[in-house]
Amino acid sequence: MVAWQRSHGRHHLPWQRTRDPYRVWLSEIMLQQTQVTTVLGYYERFLARFPDVAALAAAPEDEVFGLWSGLGYYSRARNLHRCAQEVVARFGGRFPHTAAELATLPGIGRSTAAAVAAFCFGERVAILDGNVRRVLARLLAYGGDLAVAANERALWTAADVLLPPADRPDDIAAYTQGLMDLGATICLPRRPDCLLCPVQALCRARAGGDVERYPVRSRKLRRTAQTLWVLLAQREEDGAVWLHKRPARGIWAGLWALPVFESREALLAACPSAAEPQDLPAFVHVLTHKDLHLHPVTAPFTSQQPAIEGSWVDADRWPALGLPAPVRRLLEQRA
Repeated sequence: MVAWQRSHGRHHLPWQRTRDPYRVWLSEIMLQQTQVTTVLGYYERFLARFPDVAALAAAPEDEVFGLWSGLGYYSRARNLHRCAQEVVARFGGRFPHTAAELATLPGIGRSTAAAVAAFCFGERVAILDGNVRRVLARLLAYGGDLAVAANERALWTAADVLLPPADRPDDIAAYTQGLMDLGATICLPRRPDCLLCPVQALCRARAGGDVERYPVRSRKLRRTAQTLWVLLAQREEDGAVWLHKRPARGIWAGLWALPVFESREALLAACPSAAEPQDLPAFVHVLTHKDLHLHPVTAPFTSQQPAIEGSWVDADRWPALGLPAPVRRLLEQRA
């Protein structure tokens, strides 16, 4: 695996050319449930604005959300900011060197902590993100249901055993990256390219002729749907829009957004002074486990304002705020 990674693995990604824990940590958080191609632009913009952990810790939360806007899973941005503040407060602005200490920071789970410790400090510790979990489950033909915590712990134990020796920190980093590269490019969820796999001769799932059976995970999260009416209130004199900050919990937590309502009647009750509210085309916004059926209604205002908490935000300000992707799209279409 180490030899394959050094000759055939990925080496072009910007976070692979550094051992700076701030940059590696930033990439690991951004890459959670997000494609590499999407992350690249955000990663560069974050580093341009926040070149180190101290700069990120000192930034206002709204600015962090603004740069994150469109990347999704906004709890990551909130925890990213909190983590930077704790690194500064607890560790003097220097990331701790062990996975155990890293895992005490907000938003850093066991696998992310191991990735930072392995890549930056050469610690002999295993990661088990989605790609690596799939590679190892197939390699070992591990049939335990990974929805069961005890079975996941057993796979973690197996992953620890397979690591290179502790006195070869460079090999640990290459091995860890190799597993990630293998899962991202060859050992795919569907139709894996086993002929190109460097460990095909060792793979028990391939020997058994049923590679796609692994990993086993029986528990599926049930998708739900929700219908919301979105008020796009606009001040006629200057085009400012009415925004409010969402609560700390729930959909779009902590972001600036257009007001949303459970029904069109509730929306209209919040803007009795608006002249001729008009319905815009409804659309569906897909979240990880929920489909949002959004019904936008535009309402012009003159001297009054909506009867809901918020404030007028002009077109020079709202682009820099942390906005949910569908809200940003609506505002851009009306700009």
